[in-house]
Amino acid sequence: MMLRPWQTEALQKALRWLVERREDKHFLINAAPGAGKTIAACTIAKHLIDLGEIDRVVVIAPRVEVVKQWGRDFHTVTNRFMGRVTGSDDEIDIDVCATWAAVQSLRDAFQAVCKTSRVLLICDEHHHAAVAAAWGTGAEGAFADAKYVLVLTGTPIRSDGKKSVWIAYDDQGQIDHPEDGTYSLSYGEAVDLAYCRPATFHRHEGHFTIDLEDGEKILVSSRQPAELTPTLKRMPGLQRALTFFKLACTPQYEADGRTPRTDGYQGTMVEWATAKLNDLRYRMPNAGGLVIAPSIEMAEYMALLIERMEGEKPVIVHSQMQNAEGKIESFRHTDKRWIVSVAMISEGVDISRLRVLIYLPNALTELAFRQAIGRVVRSAGPEDDTRAYVVMPSFDVLEAFARRVEEEMSADARRDDGPPKTKKCPACTTEAQLGAKFCDVCGYEFPQAPPRFKACSTCGGLNQQSARSCQHCGAAFGTDFILTLDEALREGTIVRGMDIDEDEVREAEGMADTMRRNIFASGDEKLVQMIRQLPEESWARLKRMMDDK
Repeated sequence: MMLRPWQTEALQKALRWLVERREDKHFLINAAPGAGKTIAACTIAKHLIDLGEIDRVVVIAPRVEVVKQWGRDFHTVTNRFMGRVTGSDDEIDIDVCATWAAVQSLRDAFQAVCKTSRVLLICDEHHHAAVAAAWGTGAEGAFADAKYVLVLTGTPIRSDGKKSVWIAYDDQGQIDHPEDGTYSLSYGEAVDLAYCRPATFHRHEGHFTIDLEDGEKILVSSRQPAELTPTLKRMPGLQRALTFFKLACTPQYEADGRTPRTDGYQGTMVEWATAKLNDLRYRMPNAGGLVIAPSIEMAEYMALLIERMEGEKPVIVHSQMQNAEGKIESFRHTDKRWIVSVAMISEGVDISRLRVLIYLPNALTELAFRQAIGRVVRSAGPEDDTRAYVVMPSFDVLEAFARRVEEEMSADARRDDGPPKTKKCPACTTEAQLGAKFCDVCGYEFPQAPPRFKACSTCGGLNQQSARSCQHCGAAFGTDFILTLDEALREGTIVRGMDIDEDEVREAEGMADTMRRNIFASGDEKLVQMIRQLPEESWARLKRMMDDK
């Protein structure tokens, strides 16, 4: 296999450290998401096999989808089959890949193979291996006797201060490992070398007005925190619920309570992202967009919103649905425009045609942010001249993360030249004018996107999706959004000082009638008194607490 220059350098440095010097059995590859760490690791494994240094290779990866990718790449590079093991397996006699979640239950089997064979352990996405967590504890015990450990990361940051197995972190949360035992390739370097595409960040501003029943208003923006009245300040958790970021992640519906508002905050995010995706498809006809949502309810809302605005139903994936991995694999090989994900398309998932990201996360950490950016910057090959675009709330935490990513890129990489001047024929790659209906060289018929319209909230007139003001009444399509207090608090519930998310509320609503009937039928006065004191919205959390006992 033809390696990228950095992969060859990483191979040479790893062999010097592990085989020639033998000062430490751990080698670290810290390379940007999309740079090609998997191929580099498989190549190192092949050379260690060919040198007679190891008998077996074990890979620990974040999730099932990534495990499957490892199996394919490992076979391509080494011509050896790599099996997938789960917590129910009790014997390992081949090269295998497992998820981090399976390590604890496979501990005895891994200990046995490491004692009887010379094993190379490849640890993918090392941040999962916190010592205090079950995965870290299980991994440390399971692979204590591995001959070599190859640690891979694209985000060498821990913001929680927790220690990790195998590799240390310094006081700033950065990996601390000997330079001779480390190969590093930053995102900026990967962009300059054309291994990754450059990213442009769009900070999406919004000005929210929360209308109260008494005629009072609360104004919230990224630069203006909510100023509550004395009465509202006495409501536990309300200040935290009315932050700009919380409102940016709150669904906004029409009067019927079911139809997503195209002129709401998320609607304007989708409008901006759609325009970029349309431009990108002139250069990459199958370019796709990814929405990272904080909850299942928000994911379903975003999918409905995009379908209403674009006419095409997005793929939606989350952990509560069957065959989510199959849906991701299918999306990878189609030209569908959008996929909406809750914690399913993150670290290690390779869909190289993704180029636009709408980022509404649950976790506000730099590690999660960089992992998300890694989904849309993977190069599609030497002819790929596209940019990646990220639209995110104009929130100080996210802006700080984005600035650090931008600072890694060179001045040339940061420069965005704007919309494309020509489009590329997907059949023969010939350049054509944007308005061309057919390719002059091969006769390919370019698909013509139907016009998209949006309604003016002032007069109801229809306008082109890209319009800045209404052609009928002149009203501006701006960044001002009006919500009632109930709408602002829709995403989750705040009761008696408890911050309860929407999924918990729905679970509690579903069990409330049965739970109430059974407790009243029991005649237990203490239980009856308890459920009278606790709001129904909290009952699902109460049940989980009791189950844990």
